[in-house]
Amino acid sequence: MKRSYAIRSFPKNFRVQKIKIDGATIHVRAGGIGPAVVMLHGFGDTGDMWAPVAAVLIHNHTVVVPDLRGMGLSSHPQGGYEKKTQARDIAQVMDKLNIDKADFVTHDIGNMVGYAFAAQFPARVTRWVVIDAPLPGIGPWDDILRSPALWHFNFRGPDAERLVKGRERIYLDRFWNELSANPKAIDEATRRHYAKLYARPGAMHSAFNQFAAFTQDAIDNKALAANGKLTMPVLALGADHSFGAQMADDVRFVATNVTGGIITDSGHWVMEEQREQTTAAIVKFIDIK
Repeated sequence: MKRSYAIRSFPKNFRVQKIKIDGATIHVRAGGIGPAVVMLHGFGDTGDMWAPVAAVLIHNHTVVVPDLRGMGLSSHPQGGYEKKTQARDIAQVMDKLNIDKADFVTHDIGNMVGYAFAAQFPARVTRWVVIDAPLPGIGPWDDILRSPALWHFNFRGPDAERLVKGRERIYLDRFWNELSANPKAIDEATRRHYAKLYARPGAMHSAFNQFAAFTQDAIDNKALAANGKLTMPVLALGADHSFGAQMADDVRFVATNVTGGIITDSGHWVMEEQREQTTAAIVKFIDIK
């Protein structure tokens, strides 16, 4: 069934804090009690995307939802957008919250930070749900780079920023419209919400730097993968109008215990297009005893 979902707020008992880490200040929402779950967003969203899942998990989990460096309400430093560095950001956030290990749930660029975290700190990740985006340098990465739909990977620089400045909504609409199965699923309120965040000073410059770091990320990921595959349970979810079953195939290049899954009737924006289906898949996997 095709429908749209309005942007949601986090449960009222979530606390919001600014956590200072090396070179940045990370905006973090946290709440609940029990085993920890860390949820990482990607481009076109912020941590706000995870509010519906957090509302379910909070009943028996401590849920931690940061905005990545340079995105959302986190600070916008000039550097540090390599995913290995951002993984260390998340490690410091967990340290500040006295969290030793956690399940991870990631989407889009969050996948890349999630892999860099799990590969550097494997003992700190108990389970990993990885959703609908590739890992630089891993599997068919070179073929993925040739896709015309992914021209934005190399769209950056001062002139690109001048073109987008004041037109952030138009730029973001391209992603929501072209990378979804049903553009109407990303409703007007959701579009306005994220466009306002990405129009903040420095936000698009930082977002472009997330993509600019992919070349170094590919080098780093190949080196991390050479150290051996991840062994924690992984659920790789692909949207049927996006990465589909390829998501699990790609993750198997870096992990041994991978279960694949498909979010049906959805493009890349699974939380906006198929909220209940995506939430159910995440919660079921996280709650496996």
